[in-house]
Amino acid sequence: MSFLKSLFGLGGKASETPAGPLKSIEHNGFTIHATPYQEGGQHQLCGVVEKEIDGELRQHRFVRADRFPGAEEAADFALVKGKQLVDEQGDALFK
Repeated sequence: MSFLKSLFGLGGKASETPAGPLKSIEHNGFTIHATPYQEGGQHQLCGVVEKEIDGELRQHRFVRADRFPGAEEAADFALVKGKQLVDEQGDALFK
């Protein structure tokens, strides 16, 4: 039974966060890191937006319900969502 659970993503760890960002970009003075993690046999869209304000590094982690079969695809969409957050909210993202 254990073999079947691992085969279909039902057993083991519920989620795993990667050791570091899969991809990163700079956008309008912000750094966006794509940090998708495996969940239920797919990759969950997740990322971090950060910016240094008054000498302090501020970070905002976001997770979306979107899941993808591959980590690369999830990372690409995380960067798109991160840009959208920056464009819509700017520095207000950290309040």
